[in-house]
Amino acid sequence: MSAELPPPWDAPPRLRDHVVSAALWTAGVSWLVPVMGAMMASNLVLPPDRTEWLSRLYCRGQVRMTGARWRSVVDPAVDPQRTYLFASNHVNLLDHVTMYNATPHFKQGLELESHFKIPVYGWFMRQRGTIPVKRRKDGGQQDELREHFRKELDLGHSILAFPEGTRTRDGRVGPFRKGVFFIARDLGLPVVPVSVTGMYEILRAGSGRMRRGRQVTVTCDAPLDPTGLSDDEVESFAERVRGVIAGRVDAHLDALGRSG
Repeated sequence: MSAELPPPWDAPPRLRDHVVSAALWTAGVSWLVPVMGAMMASNLVLPPDRTEWLSRLYCRGQVRMTGARWRSVVDPAVDPQRTYLFASNHVNLLDHVTMYNATPHFKQGLELESHFKIPVYGWFMRQRGTIPVKRRKDGGQQDELREHFRKELDLGHSILAFPEGTRTRDGRVGPFRKGVFFIARDLGLPVVPVSVTGMYEILRAGSGRMRRGRQVTVTCDAPLDPTGLSDDEVESFAERVRGVIAGRVDAHLDALGRSG
């Protein structure tokens, strides 16, 4: 017998929904605090790529605390030994942990520079080497970002980016900012389109209500190479990457009948 489907998001929450949400948040925080503490302690003496097993344990556990069934589908053209720019859709606060274990690559993320001031969380990101990004209005960061990318690639690290720059409000994939694609072109870095489906039904931006998960799928499509493209072609290339991701996300939402 199949599990009961959760009610539509637009339906008034029941007492049971609030209880389940509170339980899921409690479980998640109870997992996050000790494991993140262990990662921060280990990073005092070891570089983050030497404690990768602990990061993967944290990511796996954090997704499980939502009650979700998780799976990854990775195109065989994604080489475990190569570095890539993994470009993913931006759903909620769990995006990093949701997609991280889909491939064996060490992935260095990008984060708003202002977030480094957040106690504990900001300290952890700084320890891990997360790449700071200025808000768009500040500008003048392309050369700096390119150097950050280059240093990570020299270490054999891949890059994880969310080109929308903000979390979706309707489940669909929003417009892409193009900066990371110009850097990928300049550095000869192939781009892997990453589509995450199922997480929008668990936690949505602007809502503190978390719902018990069902199936979460991370799909890594075949890498696309921007090497040698002109500036105008990079713009089209970014839209091509977005089209791959949006196609999978739209198909998932349409199959749900938008009843999520």
